[in-house]
Amino acid sequence: MSRIKLNYKIIFHFFGLLLLFNGGFMLISTLISLIYKDGVTLELFLAGIVTLLIGALVMYRTKDHRKEMNKREGYIVVAFGWIVMSLSGTLPYLVTEAIPSFTDAFFETMSGYSTTGASILNDIEIVPKGVLFWRSITHWIGGMGIIVLAIAILPLLGVGGMQLFAAEAPGPGGDKLHPRITDTAKRLWLIYFGYTAAETILLQIAGMSFFDAINHALSTLSTGGFSTKNASVAYWNDNPIIQYIIIFFMFLAGTNFVLSYYLFKGKVGKILEDEEFKLYFKFIAVFTLVAAVLIYFRADVSLSSIDHPMVLGEGESAFRHALFQVLSVITTTGFVTADYTLWTPFLTVFFFGLMFLGGSAGSTSGGVKVMRQLILIKNSFLEFKRALHPNAIVPVRYNGKSVSKDIVFNVLGFFILYMLSFIVGALVFSMFQMDFESAIGLSASSLGNVGPALGDFGPVNNYAALPPLGKWWASFLMLIGRLELFTVLILLTPFFWRNR
Repeated sequence: MSRIKLNYKIIFHFFGLLLLFNGGFMLISTLISLIYKDGVTLELFLAGIVTLLIGALVMYRTKDHRKEMNKREGYIVVAFGWIVMSLSGTLPYLVTEAIPSFTDAFFETMSGYSTTGASILNDIEIVPKGVLFWRSITHWIGGMGIIVLAIAILPLLGVGGMQLFAAEAPGPGGDKLHPRITDTAKRLWLIYFGYTAAETILLQIAGMSFFDAINHALSTLSTGGFSTKNASVAYWNDNPIIQYIIIFFMFLAGTNFVLSYYLFKGKVGKILEDEEFKLYFKFIAVFTLVAAVLIYFRADVSLSSIDHPMVLGEGESAFRHALFQVLSVITTTGFVTADYTLWTPFLTVFFFGLMFLGGSAGSTSGGVKVMRQLILIKNSFLEFKRALHPNAIVPVRYNGKSVSKDIVFNVLGFFILYMLSFIVGALVFSMFQMDFESAIGLSASSLGNVGPALGDFGPVNNYAALPPLGKWWASFLMLIGRLELFTVLILLTPFFWRNR
């Protein structure tokens, strides 16, 4: 069997394009630094210029590429594109010395692009504002997918983007807004940008400063979780309106963005008929009710060990904290209003279980995704019927349509691979002398792009104490979790690199 011949020039051409994006956003961070006079404007400017120059040079050297891309090349561009972005994204941290260690800077950057929100920073509030903005921007870019962003301008390159879109979003939900994939990407980004602007305005009206508002909006819509405060959103525990605004936009970010498009087109019926959306809503409602009741009746348990602890026994407070944390974990946003590991052992295990749920397919959330959960549940119940009627053809149905066996097998394979990755992830973390709770929490949180974990890495702690090798391992889990396993792990198989 001969090795495959790859169109390396187009692969590196895309890497150059991604570096141009990165450099451009670094310059925006430079502008923020200049406005707030945080003392690192020159350093951020140099980081942006260097990234832009490298990107431009790579694109120039590969300008005569063959404008064809197959599936293999699409997978390579997506997987290695995220690594290229993360490597270049360390520059603002390194040149400003906000994070002088390369390992720590790479971890923070990968956590940003993968929208995990895990941080090694012990004191966020002393970090220069330009760097904090860059940190939030990495969330925002990664949220909708850096490759989808690139697809929006692919006509300039004369390249079709379907291969990239399939690799970036390999889940079972493949609804398109428009026959042309480039137009789909543009519409998704327009909705994404609109939601971000709306949340920024509302948070500012509710009492946040503009800087805090835009940073939290960038983190919310990307379901990332980076905050500008050491206490995360718990800093505003005395301002319920701010928390309810974030709750609303976390809910939107966890839904399929195609449904948002239908909403703006006035097709509300299509939203209400969508089975995934209905299950997503039911999950949130039921889980919030369970958590709120337990919080309300456990008056001897402090809601939080961080700033602004709330008084238990108040119905609204119990409901708000329950709803916020349920949404934060299900959508894998990772914002914190309280330390849920202090809410009783049952709720600690409860929130750990929610880390495996994830938001909707087509959202910015990580995790397994509600659509896969729905197909798994339906197929499992149908197995009982098939056992009684072995000759009957009983297909899984979604939104009234029969789901092909290929998709069902894909979902089953994904779930098995996800759980296997979680187990291996926890085993590796345990090799770094971590206790059981910390190891499984780290693995589930990194793989699901959640952020807060359990044990020594719970909601009120950060990842600074993680050993260097542990940070690289967590970064790998973040990457494969964000790109939904197959896109990265397929590159590790020998047959990927062969013709047959």
